[in-house]
Amino acid sequence: MRQNPSFAITDVGEIRRLIEQNPWVTLVSSGAEGLVASHYAVLLDDERDDLAIVGHVGKPDDAILGLGDRELLVVVQGPHGYVSPRWYGDVPAVPTWNFVTAHLSGIPELLSPDENLRVLDRLVARFEGDGVDARGLYRAPNDPEFVERLERGTVGFRLTPTRVVAKRKLSQNRSAEVVDTIIDGLSDRPYANPSLAAEMRRAADARPRA
Repeated sequence: MRQNPSFAITDVGEIRRLIEQNPWVTLVSSGAEGLVASHYAVLLDDERDDLAIVGHVGKPDDAILGLGDRELLVVVQGPHGYVSPRWYGDVPAVPTWNFVTAHLSGIPELLSPDENLRVLDRLVARFEGDGVDARGLYRAPNDPEFVERLERGTVGFRLTPTRVVAKRKLSQNRSAEVVDTIIDGLSDRPYANPSLAAEMRRAADARPRA
């Protein structure tokens, strides 16, 4: 991803927030037969405060990706969407696309079965929730034998990235008035995109006003 210093995200806390809110990622690796990609949910490593992530892949995706042997690129995609030139006013303009994304690269370490089970349990808990009818990983009718058999069909990993490129292109190069107009446009039809509008509002509120 080509970086632009004006759009770079360098704050670890902001990148962690992006990962936390957008856990469905793309895993990319390059092997003898070319590029391969898979899609899985990941979590921040809850024992760390850096950008380490944990997750799992189903077999044989571990072999296809060369998991543990080759560099892995993890693409985290946040809110994104179309920006119409009509929102710039009566000036020459073309459409663009606003987005928030991060690329994490490194060689992942493989988890032990016990570590992998813990990650699987965390993943289920994160997305299942804690309601009275929530189906946790170990909740009946699941039993430990079933869960252990499930674990054997997966490979857990921890990626501590050695290279991070994160970018937040949210019309920072436009005036505050234009940004407000874009946010209004993204909040209504036909271009309604509430998640992108909210991300732009958050960035705009943190921006010094002249």
